Amino acid sequence: MTLARLYLAISAVAAALSFSAPAVAHPHVWVTMTTEVVYAPDGTVTGIRHAWAFDDMFSAFATQGYESKVKGQFTREELEPLAKVNVESLKEYDYFTYVTADGKKVKLKDPAPGYYLDWKDAVLTLHFTLPVEQPIKAQELRVDVYDPSIFVDFEFAKKDPVRLVGAPAHCKMDVVLPREMTFAEGKALSMIPADQPNVSMAIGAEFANKILVHCP
Repeated sequence: MTLARLYLAISAVAAALSFSAPAVAHPHVWVTMTTEVVYAPDGTVTGIRHAWAFDDMFSAFATQGYESKVKGQFTREELEPLAKVNVESLKEYDYFTYVTADGKKVKLKDPAPGYYLDWKDAVLTLHFTLPVEQPIKAQELRVDVYDPSIFVDFEFAKKDPVRLVGAPAHCKMDVVLPREMTFAEGKALSMIPADQPNVSMAIGAEFANKILVHCP
């Protein structure tokens, strides 16, 4: 199930419960991620490699209707069609990944072959790599991950959230976590009906997870 289909499913559930429960606030999907910035031997950045672990509710919705040899378990091969559909649907959202090099926007290509979903402890994790359109060298590289509409909430894993793979030894990295949402912002988001998209508060960039790489 894609994010768009999940949104419709959640909206239907919310509508069914609307007479007995308050509307569900944004976000609706939670992702715990690890990210790697991948370098070539010549010191150029070649891509961004993500592993996104979805929350158990999304994982349950996404696997509805999928058959498996072992009940409650899925192999990578069984999840291949779902991985393809979800990776293709992420293109509409720019893969929620935004990169700049020395202040200039870096274009990313569609995920490289070899992406996959795995299943562990009732959680789906999507593994994929976004190659840069042209390998780049940069003194200051920045990678932001966020959903502008805050439908999806991203957070870095607690342990080893970011790695530089093959980077020159002199490169240094910082991870910047999103700021806390104010009470007013949270209240405003909670007022958006669960069966409607958030188009009035597209402020996700203010809550971006940031990777800053300095290579002097």
